[in-house]
Amino acid sequence: MLKLPQSAYDSPRRHGEETYPHECCGVLLGQMDGSARTVTSTARCGNTRTHSPQNRYNIDPRELVRIQREGRERGEDIVGFYHSHPDHPARWSQTDLADAHWFGCSYVITSVENGNAVLTNSFELTGNDEDDKRLVDEKIEIA
Repeated sequence: MLKLPQSAYDSPRRHGEETYPHECCGVLLGQMDGSARTVTSTARCGNTRTHSPQNRYNIDPRELVRIQREGRERGEDIVGFYHSHPDHPARWSQTDLADAHWFGCSYVITSVENGNAVLTNSFELTGNDEDDKRLVDEKIEIA
């Protein structure tokens, strides 16, 4: 389960509207508590994808390391990632699965239709290694 305050739910949705028709991306920070991830903050990232930014995203590894370090200084860990799907459903794609590598983390996808955030879904990356990884539907609880 992914637990997040209203602000952490709204922020990625606004980010997706602002970057439309390109995908946005960012990091969810907080704590893991058993099978639940509780988000306490979000960090916007630049989509460094130069080819097909309307349906692909990439987070610069240096930016990710900086966000992780700053989060740890506040007592937060990376608990997930978010991105938008401009004019496509809020469901993961085969590319999303191939690019997901943080097991036990949430992957949040917001569908942005004609510049408006419509639906937000979350998926947990499960499995033991790259050969058996999968994204499974995850409940979102807004506090």
